[in-house]
Amino acid sequence: MSSPAMPEGLEALHDGFNRLKTEIGKVIVGQDEIIRQIFVSLACRGHVLLVGVPGLAKTLLIRTLADALDLKFRRIQFTPDLMPSDITGTEIIEEDASTGRRVFKFVHGPVFANVVLADEINRTPPKTQAALLEAMQEHHVTAAGQTFPLPEPFFVLATQNPIEQEGTYPLPEAQLDRFMFNLWLDYPAFTQEVEIVRQTTSGTAEQVRPVMTGAELEAAQTFVRQIPVADNVVEQAVRLVGMTRPGRDGTPDFVNQYLSYGAGPRASQYLILGAKALAALEGRLTPEMADVRRVALPVLRHRIVTNFNSEADGVSAVDLIERLLEAAG
Repeated sequence: MSSPAMPEGLEALHDGFNRLKTEIGKVIVGQDEIIRQIFVSLACRGHVLLVGVPGLAKTLLIRTLADALDLKFRRIQFTPDLMPSDITGTEIIEEDASTGRRVFKFVHGPVFANVVLADEINRTPPKTQAALLEAMQEHHVTAAGQTFPLPEPFFVLATQNPIEQEGTYPLPEAQLDRFMFNLWLDYPAFTQEVEIVRQTTSGTAEQVRPVMTGAELEAAQTFVRQIPVADNVVEQAVRLVGMTRPGRDGTPDFVNQYLSYGAGPRASQYLILGAKALAALEGRLTPEMADVRRVALPVLRHRIVTNFNSEADGVSAVDLIERLLEAAG
């Protein structure tokens, strides 16, 4: 007996991801789970913070993703001397050739694109980092008293180097909260690194072609939000986020001991949205608690604030999230 056909929206999302993964695989070796999680974030209209040591192809991964999407791409290299207007745009005085009058004209900055790569975002001061806040949340830019909408769909994919901290500026908590996922890239396995070296030292380069349009991606985003979720899954997700908040009823002792602040309601929203997208990628029409658990680490890792006790005892945010998942059952 043949299995029932997938609903049209579900099939489009599933097939679109497979095409995207195959195309990215022409250039990027391995990192299948990272690619899956980035696509989950795109399907949820979320932004991604990608953290990893130098040389792990963070920038190449994002550029390859942009090439595989038929969308406008811009890269912003964050440096200590970067100004907010270098991101959002600036006003210039322009003379009208016919009347001779001088008028102000707003010149769009690189943020006016569908996919924006914020490369090494922690290398620029908070004033410039904050220039992205309005764009990430509201999908528009305000300059000189006017509001300019950004093209849709719109995503910020930022990279960060966790090793060199001298001369860097940690992202403020309010801006970290705008990122749906905080993804950490690990070193490749031995066989993967062998393949990477073979590909990158052979003198030939694979050409990545667009396999998904902006309209297809927006349709996938709309479909994800329409996926139904059981009440008990929503309640368990909210309960899990509530357990990260110190000093509240039901909070585990280790949270009170090691955390200064827990995650806010946006974490609960992203847990459910991420679970919906994960279920859809696997051909399921409704998420389970297992899907929530799979996105818990990238959703919560940058939303919980550890205290001095955790640093003194060598307890990381990842350790605490794993203990929370065990405590939640």
